[in-house]
Amino acid sequence: MGVPQTMEALRERAEFIKESLQKSQTITDNMVSILGSFDHRLSALETAMRPTQIRTHSIRRAHENIDKTLKAAEVILSQFDLTRKAEAKILRGPHEDLESYLEAIDQLRSNVKFFSSNKSFKCSDGVLNHANQLLAKAISKLEEEFRKLLSNYSKPVEPDRLFECLPDSLRPSSSGSPRNHGDGSGKSLIDHQEKSLENAVYTLPILIPPRVLPLLHDLAQQMAQAGHQQQLFRIYRDTRASVLEQSLRKLGVERLGKDDVQKMQWEVLEAKIGNWIHYMRIAVKLLFAGEKKICDQILDGVDSLRDQCFAEVTVNSVSVLLSFGEAIAKSKRSPEKLFVLLDMYEIMRELHSETELLFGSKACIEMREAALSLTKRLAETVQETFVDFEEAVEKDATKTTVLDGTVHPLTSYVINYVKFLFDYQSTLKQLFREFDASDPDALLASVTTRIMQALQNSLDGKSKQYRDPALTQLFLMNNIHYIVRSVQRSEAKDLLGDDWVQIHRRIVQQHANQYKRISWAKILQCLSVQVGASGGGSAMGADGSASGISRAMVKDRFKTFNAQFEELHQRQSQWTVPDSELRESLRLAVAEVLLPAYRSFQKRFGHMVENGKNPQKYIRYSPEVLDRMMNEFFEGKTWNEQKR
Repeated sequence: MGVPQTMEALRERAEFIKESLQKSQTITDNMVSILGSFDHRLSALETAMRPTQIRTHSIRRAHENIDKTLKAAEVILSQFDLTRKAEAKILRGPHEDLESYLEAIDQLRSNVKFFSSNKSFKCSDGVLNHANQLLAKAISKLEEEFRKLLSNYSKPVEPDRLFECLPDSLRPSSSGSPRNHGDGSGKSLIDHQEKSLENAVYTLPILIPPRVLPLLHDLAQQMAQAGHQQQLFRIYRDTRASVLEQSLRKLGVERLGKDDVQKMQWEVLEAKIGNWIHYMRIAVKLLFAGEKKICDQILDGVDSLRDQCFAEVTVNSVSVLLSFGEAIAKSKRSPEKLFVLLDMYEIMRELHSETELLFGSKACIEMREAALSLTKRLAETVQETFVDFEEAVEKDATKTTVLDGTVHPLTSYVINYVKFLFDYQSTLKQLFREFDASDPDALLASVTTRIMQALQNSLDGKSKQYRDPALTQLFLMNNIHYIVRSVQRSEAKDLLGDDWVQIHRRIVQQHANQYKRISWAKILQCLSVQVGASGGGSAMGADGSASGISRAMVKDRFKTFNAQFEELHQRQSQWTVPDSELRESLRLAVAEVLLPAYRSFQKRFGHMVENGKNPQKYIRYSPEVLDRMMNEFFEGKTWNEQKR
């Protein structure tokens, strides 16, 4: 196809498009005209409907306001109705139905809150005044009910009930008195048993019936919410503190000061200390723990009062108990008090964890510090008593003299003292740690050694009271032997060591040897007469010959022997060696020297007397009779017993 034809076809198409666009524009213009007409009509219609819409909206708002007013009126009326019902319950008082009374107070408090937040109501002020007055009356009655309920169910705990709460081994004996220092040593059987009581079960006494506790708790909550915390505090403190003190008085607790303690006889004071230890355990583990439990239950949620209430309830009772301990710790020191002081220190250490737990709050800090102070003071007094005891032993001024040379009362007293010390090993080691970081075993060994040395020094002084030096040696032998044997049979041996024992056994032997030398050397000389000979001196009887020995000399030697032996027998039969083994060994040691010498003398020179007149006047004793009489030595016989 040629170009002219193509151009013609394009012109035709362009004309067609132009005509189509013109038709579309005409249609669009017509539609715009129609729509414009609709818009005008709608505007006119809206203008005509507006008054109707306004009236409809006003009617709807009026209905909504009416609904709101009716609902508000219903709420107000219901609050009035609830107030009326609560008022009726409150006017009846809490006696008939305490739970319902508490519910009424809650409801009344809710009503006050409602009207306080809706003061736009014309009636609000009047209702609030009435409700608040009613609430004040209700709380006043509630306060009285709390006081009455707490008082009615707070009764002193009888001692028997408390004893039933103790582990079996800590309950009183059948006589009704606590098991305490019956042996006068300051350490009774029960104290030993307490070593195994760390896991013993204590049953808390029922101080207030469990069914009453929730009611008391609810009453306390209501009083606290009403701002009556101080009234609540005073009622609780006065009631429970009085009952606690009565319980302790029934048990036997009494307030005693230093002056009271100083006036008491030791036996009375020792019994009171034993009771005090018992009372402390009961007070802390049962009564104070029980008070803490009910205080936490009744005042649960009233945190601002709970700790303070417990502190005020117990403060006077704690003071009464600790004041006695302080009086003992500060009283005049004496050796016999050491063991009761250790008992007291021991119970304070035993109760330490409980006191820290019970009195752990800030409100109880003074009581906690008072308990710690007493523990420390007791420890200091024990240490001071140790020093006093050492000095008292070494400077013992008693004029008691044991005439027979036996064990001195001071020796047995000191040894028993040391034995009892070892019953308190764990307590003493704990006590030493209070003041010294050194090894407690070494410290205990040091204390024991010093006491033993003080005793020996004292015995050395007492031994000088004897005129007979042989009795001096016998006295020292008896006493040192008693010390050694006692140490060997006690726990002190492990602490003092084998070297100490061996050294003192040698000392015993030295005194025994000295006794033999002083007592028997002179009499043995009678049996060993020196005779003159041409070649020099020789001991008579050394070769069995009696040449050069006169009959008169032999008679004189027999007479001297008889007199000296009889004197020794008379005197030393009154002396005592209380240990049977030591007594027999000492007799044997003397007999082994004396009897062979006597047999030899009699055999060699006896015929010179036997052939003369009255031989029995000179040879009074056979070796067998001497041996029998030797067995009467050191028996502690009196002069009358010897003559029988």
